[in-house]
Amino acid sequence: MSPLWSWDALISLVTLTAMEIVLGIDNVVFIAILTARLPAHRQPFARRLGLALALGTRLGLLGALSWMMGLTAPFFTVLGRGISGRDVILFGGGLFLMGKATWEIYDKLEAVHEESPVAGGGATLAWVVPQIALLDIVFSLDSVITAVGMANQLIVMVVAIVLAMLVMLVSMGPVSGFIERHPSLKLLALAFLLLIGVMLVADGTGQHMPKGYIYFAMAFSLFVELLNLRFRHRQPVRLHRRFEDEGA
Repeated sequence: MSPLWSWDALISLVTLTAMEIVLGIDNVVFIAILTARLPAHRQPFARRLGLALALGTRLGLLGALSWMMGLTAPFFTVLGRGISGRDVILFGGGLFLMGKATWEIYDKLEAVHEESPVAGGGATLAWVVPQIALLDIVFSLDSVITAVGMANQLIVMVVAIVLAMLVMLVSMGPVSGFIERHPSLKLLALAFLLLIGVMLVADGTGQHMPKGYIYFAMAFSLFVELLNLRFRHRQPVRLHRRFEDEGA
């Protein structure tokens, strides 16, 4: 029997695929928010490119397992605590994510935008793709470390990551469209990214935060917002209108 089709391998594959999908949710939200600033006709390509970069990053890290495991070894010491490469990447990525989420919240609520004939034309592909690639590296660390911890066979890890990416690729379009149609959900998604950034910074400084609490908070907040959308009038929310009325 092929190692992939043993019962242990199949159980690991199903469990790991589910975990990879959960761990990839923050990546999907981040890509959806970044690509929303592109012209409408470029957004589908940018989303697919972002997920392709994420898949490539994860497979590349899996292919360099010995180097990956070396990231957990201390590189230097600060105040008596060993700092590893993983800590540096998580800390830097968390700071970037917090800064990006804060800037996007400001941009949605405070910044004044000139009307553009091209919807979502506030950014270029050359500016968005490097940001996606940078955060893909950060998000991939947890994904790959989880895969290494849950499965013993490289083929199981690779298949689970590819399956999870296919699920995210199918769901990316509906997720992006849903967030764009509901500005309050966009702000909630940015709050999620801010929360994830705090978690990454804490993890990078050795203060581990159980992810179950984070995901529960996100799921509960999303549930409340979906109830709001269900019972709210169908009139769309316009984030800038309240500020315009106050200044009138």
